[in-house]
Amino acid sequence: MKDLIAVYGMSRQNFYKRLAALGYKMEEEEQLLYMVQKIRMNHPRMSARTMYRMVQPQTIGRDKFERLCLENGYRVKRKKNCRVTTNSKGVIRFPNLIQDNEVTAVNQVFASDITYYEMNGRFYYLTYIIDLYNREIVGTSVSDNLRTENTTIPAIRQLVRTRGSQNLEGAIFHSDGGGQYYCKEFIEITKKLKVCNSMTQEKVYENAHSERLNGTIKNDYLYPYHPNNYQALKNSNKKAIWMYNNEKPHSSLKNLTPVQYRKKNAVDNENISSRYFPLPTAHHHHHIEMRERKTRLN
Repeated sequence: MKDLIAVYGMSRQNFYKRLAALGYKMEEEEQLLYMVQKIRMNHPRMSARTMYRMVQPQTIGRDKFERLCLENGYRVKRKKNCRVTTNSKGVIRFPNLIQDNEVTAVNQVFASDITYYEMNGRFYYLTYIIDLYNREIVGTSVSDNLRTENTTIPAIRQLVRTRGSQNLEGAIFHSDGGGQYYCKEFIEITKKLKVCNSMTQEKVYENAHSERLNGTIKNDYLYPYHPNNYQALKNSNKKAIWMYNNEKPHSSLKNLTPVQYRKKNAVDNENISSRYFPLPTAHHHHHIEMRERKTRLN
């Protein structure tokens, strides 16, 4: 390696700086392709140039963005729906751990996804984490870019605050193939929490709960709330989550809200496995109720 660096006439520091920049560039491209894929699901004939105007990436120009789309099969003239995979670039992939896996208590399986929200001619990005047992949204973020530090990392940190890091050990964190879920910074967090990463393979329905949640929050809450700026979108998202968790009954939860279902089944869940239930029952529910009351007042 020393000889190689010497041949190119650069210092060791500059060499590794360029190497790190190359790794970040590949990660960023994966994140953009992930969002392009989601846009094309809803807009099959949208051109790369139009997608560029909608996404408005901050670190890549229009021509380079168009070239990236074309090189990865996103040509409008193609009728075939090209699914972009990340295996070809050597990106970390995780097996699908939730397939045929029954969820019996809180904190066993979490699912997450990133969706986009169009407002005033540009895109904003919404990240959600739900507990698959009671469909409760336990982590979220709203951002104006796709950077990992503004999407999945704030969301999982909120999950830790909501459920407690000591209660997440052994849990499954399921997502699709977005770069924000396999980048180094995110993997370091799940590793520290001793959480098992899980990913869809090729099919959207392998993360159906998150996809359905995206549609519910946007169509039933955010669009009717009609936020008109970035801060208003954040406020509307916070309100939507509270309404969804505390006031919207779910047929799959015996017509209870996610919070009601969690509280009703708290004792049974505690008996199943203490490690899956966050903190002693009385203390934990008092903690959550106080936080919910504070959120409602705000």
